[in-house]
Amino acid sequence: MSRFFSASGTKPAKPIAACYGITWWKRDRIRAFLAQDVSPRFFWFSRCALFYARRKNKGLAVWANRFTPALQAQARAMNVPLFIVEDGFIRSLGLGSGFLPPCSIILDSQGAYVDPSHPSDLEDMLREADIAPDTRERANSLIATIKELHISKYASNSAPQTEIPLPDDGRPIILVPGQVAGDLSVVRGGGAITSNLALLMEVRRLNPNAWIIYRPHPDVEAGHRAGHLSDETILSYANAIHRGGSISQLLEQIDEVHTLTSLMGFEALIRNKNVTTYGAPFYAGWGLTTHLGPDLPRRGRKRDIVELAAITLILYPLYINPETEQHCEVEDLIDCFGNADFWRPTYIMKLRQKQGKIRHYFTRLIASHRTPHA
Repeated sequence: MSRFFSASGTKPAKPIAACYGITWWKRDRIRAFLAQDVSPRFFWFSRCALFYARRKNKGLAVWANRFTPALQAQARAMNVPLFIVEDGFIRSLGLGSGFLPPCSIILDSQGAYVDPSHPSDLEDMLREADIAPDTRERANSLIATIKELHISKYASNSAPQTEIPLPDDGRPIILVPGQVAGDLSVVRGGGAITSNLALLMEVRRLNPNAWIIYRPHPDVEAGHRAGHLSDETILSYANAIHRGGSISQLLEQIDEVHTLTSLMGFEALIRNKNVTTYGAPFYAGWGLTTHLGPDLPRRGRKRDIVELAAITLILYPLYINPETEQHCEVEDLIDCFGNADFWRPTYIMKLRQKQGKIRHYFTRLIASHRTPHA
């Protein structure tokens, strides 16, 4: 069990007084996640946040991409408990990059779980935690629900799948999910491969006869993040491109997922698909994937899919109900996906969508005139 919190729905045992690196549109939701006797204050500067937390004798929460070893050292020197915050694995019905606040977060007392260079609470739990029979039964039911309702990080979608050409000659069908260029999981966990194109090229090199489908990252497709590849470049190495539609239903049509560190690898595992990892995601190193990425010396315990789901989806994250703004369990959040009223875009979210479409148009236009390179 992690050091400062116990399970989904519970609050940190050590209250948090200050937050740093939290963007403005997430703050109300993060305040709801962390508020106990008093609400946390948000700071633009880490030094101010540290001094405030020390004065209050409470912890500091920092968004994962603003966490640094220097900040960690300062927090230790000042005896301020530090928690790294990141989106959970079942997050919302819509994109975070579209300014939709998370309904699931992670509070890790050691470091970003996407960074394999140092320990994290998640890694410790996967290595050390024993799963009680009732939690195992709950995880089994949760997996069945995720499959039935086509739940993924950003979506719940049982609508008809987007049509995509598939071979009928028996060759393996491989899905390669694109990722956000410069994303923390790519920078810290990608190993020798640092781009979507380099990954595609390597997958094709190792699987010359496979049918390869490339799925651009939804944040990139929405025009909010970097990592775009032109269709011409993609189809130099892949056989097809899949955009839109349900990720869950797409996973039902393929044989394998080959990924750097994408959460889609985890989503494929709980759907009993073969997964090959070229980076070092949190779900690699436990005997569940074909691992071609960096060595993972702290891992090695054999886990099964149910244990992975129990720890990753039930015990590790925190969840909140978007209607009540109260802590809840993962099953309660999934129930909320059935009510569209909870996920209606605000005015600022609609503006963000238009901004993304304009940016995506110009990104594709520029990319179409560039020479492909890895």
